[in-house]
Amino acid sequence: MTLLIIAYLGGALTILSPCILPILPFVFARAGQPFVRSTMPMLTGMAATFALVATLAAVGGSWAIRANEYGRLAAIVMLGLFGVSLLSPRFATTLARPVVELGNNLLNASGGGRGTATVKSALLLGVATGLLWAPCAGPILGLVLTGAALQGANLQTTFLLAAYAAGAASSLAVALLVGGRIFAAMKRSLGLGDRIRQVLGAAVLAGVAVIALGLDTTLLSRLSYASTASLEQAVLDRLHAKPLGGPSPEVASNEVMTPADEKQPFRSELPVEGYAPSLDGAVEWLNSKPLTTEQLRGKVVLVDFWTYSCINCIRTIPYVKAWAEKYADQGLVVIGVHAPEFAFEKKVDNVRNAVGDFQIGYPVAIDNDYKIWRAFENSYWPAAYLIDAEGQIRYHHFGEGNYGRTEKAIQDLLREAGSQTTASTPVVPDAKGIEAGPDLSNIRSGETYLGYEQAANFASPEGLQADTPHTYSITEPGLNGWGLAGTWTVGKDQAMLDQAGGGITYRFSARDLHLVLGPGADGKAIRFQVKIDGKAPGPDHGSDIDADGNGTVTATRLYQLVRQSGTVTARNFEIRFLDSGVQAYAFTFG
Repeated sequence: MTLLIIAYLGGALTILSPCILPILPFVFARAGQPFVRSTMPMLTGMAATFALVATLAAVGGSWAIRANEYGRLAAIVMLGLFGVSLLSPRFATTLARPVVELGNNLLNASGGGRGTATVKSALLLGVATGLLWAPCAGPILGLVLTGAALQGANLQTTFLLAAYAAGAASSLAVALLVGGRIFAAMKRSLGLGDRIRQVLGAAVLAGVAVIALGLDTTLLSRLSYASTASLEQAVLDRLHAKPLGGPSPEVASNEVMTPADEKQPFRSELPVEGYAPSLDGAVEWLNSKPLTTEQLRGKVVLVDFWTYSCINCIRTIPYVKAWAEKYADQGLVVIGVHAPEFAFEKKVDNVRNAVGDFQIGYPVAIDNDYKIWRAFENSYWPAAYLIDAEGQIRYHHFGEGNYGRTEKAIQDLLREAGSQTTASTPVVPDAKGIEAGPDLSNIRSGETYLGYEQAANFASPEGLQADTPHTYSITEPGLNGWGLAGTWTVGKDQAMLDQAGGGITYRFSARDLHLVLGPGADGKAIRFQVKIDGKAPGPDHGSDIDADGNGTVTATRLYQLVRQSGTVTARNFEIRFLDSGVQAYAFTFG
């Protein structure tokens, strides 16, 4: 209900948008006409057309997201034009002239120039107004359309768009009731607002320059995610916890809790966050037949969202496996929901191989269409949700870490379900290699994508070229800067090497460096060599290369290339590929 109210108010406030001023004379031309034959058809046509345009924008949003680089360029151009229009009234008039002419033509064609009010002419005027009004939509509609593009069309989006259109129609109805007086007042206020519009125009142009130069992502990438992890987790917990009643929300701790009366059934203090959604929607299940909510009733269920090339997920797997084994006989069912981040993770055979490599024995649902992901309203890898024996979500955790707290929550819900589980020491898996926990105290580098859609800190002087072969060079990047050498084609999600001998350089500061790599379309193995500060890595080599830095890309997955054995300092990482065709996706650190 709150979102509907916000959407309605956002639509109502659309009338205050500066770009609506040239349209208002056409609307006020209907002032004083009969409501049934003139005003109501016009408002109906306007709202219906506005909603239709917004719906088409929502449907097309997914395409726009896929064409992100071009959409970003178009957005920068449009913002620049908008900024100039705020600075120069003459330029704004020039931009608005096609809109005004279209409105005049439609108004005359509908009979508006003859002074007679007909349902047909009013409806056509409403359609015209809806077409012209849509570009003036504000940030509220932008949020609605963005959500629709990312999560898919749904009933909630339909209601929000309808509420927005209704708000816009309401403000228009008020304008019609008071006739031209509102328009006259708005014109008088334009003189007072000139200075404000010019300041806003300058600010918009400054923002466009910052975005176009990539300074926005550069600044953000310098912030250490390790130092803000606790604050982020607290915020996420508050946003996602939705108690339905009962005791106040409390988080399970590692302390042993003993019931005051051993004769009374144990009741955990974990809050009820809502009923667990269905697990329907998986395209395939591994290690099990499809599991339903009805089959799981009476069990405590741990749902773990993961994807196989995510380093945070990989470091969580040893704990999830240990819990599945330790508590299987006491009523715990662990279900891994594999939701892909990259296109190659949608290939079921790739996931099946990863499940085998990680020796995962619990059921894994392949959620390639994100149906389970959306049902849980999830947004994170990894993410753990604990469901009690009655089918209610009682605990969640986003990201890695807090394993003792999660295991205590498992024990509490098992005891609540009637198990004889007693509080015990949390599991401590013997995680080695890539599965070992991160050295958080020394991480100064964050996840870095090589595809142009999310690339940041690119240091090659040639600049990133989208979807076209280009020859790059790189010398000495600054901390967290990276660059390409040789001929590469940079796509939305990955960079592909076109000629053998090319490489990637990254200036990083962390104990571990990982890189998601894959062979080309032919699947042939690709040889590579790693150097650290210009030398063979020696004792600082990762688990996927030898001490001389030699390795081979045989499958699309995450490769551990560096693990500093001594004091962690900033180092220059270089990887050179001896064969062409490699696809590089993202750096991660630990």
